[in-house]
Amino acid sequence: MIIGGIDIIGLIAILMSASTPVLLAATGELVAEKSGVLNLGVEGMMIMGAVAGFAAAVATGNPVLGFLGGAIAGALMATLFAVITQIFLSNQVASGLALTLFGLGLSALIGKGYEGVRPPPTAKIDFGPLSDIPVLGRIVFSHDWMVYLSLLLVVVVWIVLRYTRVGLVLRAVGESHDAAHALGYRVVAVRFAALAFGGALAGLGGAYLSLVRVPQWTEGMTAGAGWIALAIVVFASWRPWRVLLGAYMFGGITALQLQLQAAGYAIPVHILSMAPYVITIVVLVILSAIHRHGVQAAPASLGKSFHASS
Repeated sequence: MIIGGIDIIGLIAILMSASTPVLLAATGELVAEKSGVLNLGVEGMMIMGAVAGFAAAVATGNPVLGFLGGAIAGALMATLFAVITQIFLSNQVASGLALTLFGLGLSALIGKGYEGVRPPPTAKIDFGPLSDIPVLGRIVFSHDWMVYLSLLLVVVVWIVLRYTRVGLVLRAVGESHDAAHALGYRVVAVRFAALAFGGALAGLGGAYLSLVRVPQWTEGMTAGAGWIALAIVVFASWRPWRVLLGAYMFGGITALQLQLQAAGYAIPVHILSMAPYVITIVVLVILSAIHRHGVQAAPASLGKSFHASS
């Protein structure tokens, strides 16, 4: 189905893939913020995941190991942030910004030797006859395993946060670290785990960019995706399903601007390039304002350091 030179079915199919990096990063950041830690280093973790995942995939010839390498790199970056903010009690905002700058610089250095190199391909899942179903087959059954994993992670995070003891402890630490500590919960350990999980997902998102979306290594290739992930978490009111909606909206606009360029619309390329970021933020702000009466407040301890002696 083509309207105005735009393949609508193709657009919907592409948005799922285009949304995956931001969805992974935003899901991970949601978990980190639920524990009461504000990590502004998502961009740095994503770019390190991108270069580490790319390097691992090229070295081994296995994209799965590439994604694993990206997740490990992101988790290590997050652990570094956790040490700085949870043990040395540094300011979380300043530390997060420093983490992003560190990641951007280190990834540029590591990635110099990988410019112009092609990674091993990430195969799409073969669903057999399901892929041949008109419309639905192309939209739902034509993607690689990472797309489905990102959706599964949203479901798992929602279930864990809402229905399990692990989620209860995580939310308790995020709402009042002093009360959680008084009840015997290990606040710092919980936050370390939440940050490492968030970093691993951000690293996966970065690896998806360099192994699937592009696929190649380009300096600064995250291009602000980490900041969009942060914005989505806040305007989604720390709810997994709203994070999914925000990420898919961003991916849809990204896919649309690429199709508009391909269709030859006389719109300046710079406007098309910035459109996904601007429109996503504007729409999220509007939705947040409309549903203000039902907006969930940020975790009460978000951004606050925990002193074990308190």
